Formats: sequence, structure tokens, C-alpha cells
Amino acid sequence: MTSFRNNAGEIQVDYADKHVLLIDSSGNMRSTIYYMLRELGINNVKAITINDKVIPLIAQSDFDVILLGHNSSDSVTGVQVLEEARYRGYVKPSAAWICMTSDSSQEVILHAIDSHPDDIITKPFSIEELKYRLDQIMRRKLALRPVDLAIESGATNQALQICEALIDRQHPEYDHLQKLRGSLLLGLGDYDKARELLDGIYWESRDKEAGLYLCKAYCGLDDLAAAEQLLQELILDNPLLIAAYDLLAEVHEKMGDLIQARETLRLATNHAPLGIPRQMELGRVALQTKEVDLAKGAYRRSISLGRHSCYRSADPYLKLANLRRMDIKSSDEITRDQIHNEIDGLLISTRKQFPADTESEIRAFLIRSQLAEEMGNRKDKEQFLRDAKLINRQLENPVDIDRELLVLSGDALPLLEKPVPKVEDKASTGKQQNPDMSDKANRLGIKHYLSGKFGLAIKSFGAAIDFDFNNHAAILNLAQLFMETARDDSERREGRLKMVDRYLNLVERQGLEGELNNKKRLLKKYRGTPIEELPPSSLGPLLK
Repeated sequence: MTSFRNNAGEIQVDYADKHVLLIDSSGNMRSTIYYMLRELGINNVKAITINDKVIPLIAQSDFDVILLGHNSSDSVTGVQVLEEARYRGYVKPSAAWICMTSDSSQEVILHAIDSHPDDIITKPFSIEELKYRLDQIMRRKLALRPVDLAIESGATNQALQICEALIDRQHPEYDHLQKLRGSLLLGLGDYDKARELLDGIYWESRDKEAGLYLCKAYCGLDDLAAAEQLLQELILDNPLLIAAYDLLAEVHEKMGDLIQARETLRLATNHAPLGIPRQMELGRVALQTKEVDLAKGAYRRSISLGRHSCYRSADPYLKLANLRRMDIKSSDEITRDQIHNEIDGLLISTRKQFPADTESEIRAFLIRSQLAEEMGNRKDKEQFLRDAKLINRQLENPVDIDRELLVLSGDALPLLEKPVPKVEDKASTGKQQNPDMSDKANRLGIKHYLSGKFGLAIKSFGAAIDFDFNNHAAILNLAQLFMETARDDSERREGRLKMVDRYLNLVERQGLEGELNNKKRLLKKYRGTPIEELPPSSLGPLLK
């Protein structure tokens, strides 16, 4: 039975002004938890089921607590919602995320941990347990709020300075502040200071999170042997610390030991099989070490897991199709026909599910071209190759056809090359656009901008574009905001300016008129001005 403490010296949490989002697909469970929250004095509760509105609601609103129910039988699970919110940058450090699961199996818990909720609680639970968990998290959030708000706004240096100013042995969150300080140093690339700090923390406390951070510092300093040794010790002491397996596989790969990297990933996926990025990594490394069956299994699992995941992409379909193509050489005639039909089905599924992914269409034609060659049909081979090149010429940034053919051969893969994950384009996959919600998100972004909350403004403008990719006002607002933050933050300037160029390019070919066109011209003028000469204040009114 859980023991609930309430020490007299602990900060008492006042929930009267807190806003809570309660998400659960079970109406009965929502009702039960809703009344628990009301009994705890929480009056601002929004209770909803899991649907398409959840992610936009999280992106646009400032909830203090998100209680997210996970039911494994749902078509879209709570863990997948958490995964997508984290993937799209909608999980704010200052908000408390609690995953409530009715499935306490190891694979579900480890999948949830991958997206770093603040806590995981098993349903059903008592009001006393809920209060205890909430109090523990909210005390930490209140104590660290200045640091978290700086992180949310993208001001990492400022967050580090606040963190260092707060550090005191008497601070109620001293240990967590020290780890957070180490994490910020890692984010700023100051690996020497991070290693010095985290080394002391880990060897004094043996805290596994501090140990992981210390390993990242070793990697940043290219001390791979130290990272490998410590990661192996962490795994020995914490067999279910899956993040340690992931990092250890990276270390093995950087050391040139692909076989050991593969075996480490195999162990990780045995413990935690529900994570698509980890399955894709296993497939990639397995293929490079000629463990073709292992790679096939990883890609098949990625396809199966990806139905409602933010990591859903054409990549595992194409990789599996190409692996099956390579099986044709050693197959008899009947088996060759079966494999040909399987490949055809995979490529048709790819085109149907990702109709706007032009690069995948090119790669599919290249696979068909190679398949035709394997089947001895030279005419079809040349036709498919011409189709691929024709589509490729229409791209603004064409793919390297010769390189893609080398990759398909399975012989010339650079050892350390990893695919760049794509954010799925909701508009291109058949999801209906919502201009009204886009306008609301854009206006919310303006509100955040005027309040000086640039991090939240960026997220809101991004949500506006997710709702309607033709919202040119939101695109230009993002371009302006990234230009201003590039001007004010020299350490992140290069990346911010790339984002400015990206958004200006998106509207370059559009027939903008009136205020939109004037805004575009002004931003292009500023982009051609040396960054140090830009006006120190706002670069113009945001477009509503």
C-alpha cells in the first residue's frame, strides 16, 4: 500500500488558480477523476476524450497540469498523444504531465518513459494517491518555475544563470537543480563544465539520470571509452534504463563496433518494443551488419506501430520493399512471384498513405527499376528510372539519384549516416485543414508575442500553420519572430536565420497582396541587412 507523506515543512500547494486538462477515452474514468480534482479544490478543469482536437488544444493553451489517460485498446492511445506532444515541442517544462495507465505492463511503462512524463500512475487510484502525486510534482514545478519559463522561451543561457542563482543546499529542489544545471550545460555545449559538475553529482548520489548526463558529457568530449564503461555499469544496475541502451549503441557505433551496437539495440527493443525510432535504428544497424532478417522484423514492427504515431513515415515501407527485392536473387520462380507481389503491395501502400511525399515516390520508382532488373525486364527498368528522374527534376531540392541507387544496393551505406526524421505533413496525408482554428492559433501567437512569451508564440504560430498551411500571415509572423530572436541571441543565431529563410521561401512564390506583400518585402529587406544593424525593437506589427 502506498504511503503518503505530508511533512510540516513542505510547501502547501494552492490549486485554486491552476488549470487542469483531463484527457481519457473512458467517460466513467473521466467523471471519477473530475470529481476527485474538484474535491482537491481544483475548479478549472477541462475534461475531454482523445480525439483530433487534443494536440491543437495542448499547443494553444497554458495548462498547469495535464492528466493523460492511456488505454491500450484505444485506436490512439494516451502514450501516443504524449509522444506526439513531445515530438512537436508542445510539452512545456513548467507544466506537469501525469500519464494515467490501466495497462501497467513493462512495455507500456517503458514506452511512456520514452516521452518523459513527470509521473506515471496506475489506474484505478485513490484521491489520496492522486493528491500525493500532484503535490510532489507541483512543489517541484513551483520551485523551478523561473528556470522552466526561461527554457520555454529558448533563453538557455538565462535559464542557466537563474539555475545557478537558485542553487543553495537549503533549496527544496537542490538535487534536481544540480542535474538541471548539468543538462543546460550539455545543451550549451559546455562539456568540460558539465562533466566536472555531473561527475561529482553521480559518484556522490549514484543517481541514474545524473549518470546518463555524465555519459553525454563524455561523448561530447569524445571520451568514448569512459562513456562506454559508465553506460555498461548503469545498465547493470538499472536493467530497464532504456535510454542507456540507446546511448550505448551510439557509442559503439562511433567506436566502429557495429555488431555490438546491433546487439545493444536488440536488447533495448526486447525490453521496450513499442518505440518506432528505436526499431528503425535496429533495422538500420542490422542491415549494415548483414542481419537481414532482423532488419526486416524491425521494419515490419515499425509499420505496424506507426498507424497512429507521429513517427509514421514511408521509410519502413520502402526499406522493407528493398530488402525483399534483394531476396529475389536467391529465390525460385514461384517464390520470386510471391516476393514481387509483396513488394508491389508495399509500394502501393506507400503511395496511397503518403501521396504528397515526392521523395518517397522517387525512391519507390528506383526500387521498381531495380526490381525490374532482377526480373530480367530491361525495358521496364529504364522506364521506371526515367519516371524517377522526371519527378526529381521538378523538385526544388532534387535527391541524388546515383547515391540513392547505391543505398538500394546495400553495399555503399556510410557507417554513421542516419536518416533525418521527417515531421509528417498533416495537410499532405489527407487530414482536413481548419482555417478557423488556424486563425485562432495565429491570434494566440500574437497575444503571446505581445506578452513577451516568444517560445509560446513560436509554438502557436507553428500550430496555425499545422491547421492551415496556406496561412501566410502566420508564416510571416514566424519569419519575423525568428529574425528578432536571431538578432537578440547570438549563440543560436545561425539556426534562427535558417528558419527565417525557410519561412520566407515558403511565401516567395505566392501571389501575396496588400499588407501581406508589404510585410514580406520588409522582412526580405531586413534579411539583407547585417544582423547587428537591425532595429533593437519589434521589426513590425504582426499580421492578424
